[in-house]
Amino acid sequence: MGNDHRLRRLVVDEHTAYDWTLRHSHAPDGGCRETLTLYRDPRTVTRIVFGSGEGRYVAEGYWYSGSVTDGRGNLLNLHEPGVVRAFVDEADRRGLLAEPGAGTVEVDGWELFRAVVRGREALA
Repeated sequence: MGNDHRLRRLVVDEHTAYDWTLRHSHAPDGGCRETLTLYRDPRTVTRIVFGSGEGRYVAEGYWYSGSVTDGRGNLLNLHEPGVVRAFVDEADRRGLLAEPGAGTVEVDGWELFRAVVRGREALA
């Protein structure tokens, strides 16, 4: 994937589209995190954050960039547009996406992880 930091476009329907990017960072406590950032417009941002911890693993040199796993065989690649779309759909279903013009909302990606894994398995 050449440049991890470029904005990519995800069209949900004729009225809704997101630009999105994925970033890896290090938290103050030393843990790693993957942040999937969705932009509806410059003032409408949703960050879906995956912090590392017990049973919550992010790419730390062991897996490919953008991977998140629960250590139980469930692994998702946050660079895949289909996976991003599944997170958008699940966050929308739960009413977690930032409302237009509302600023930035941060969502714990692990709260959505299991539902997205189940949805992806059903498609397979």
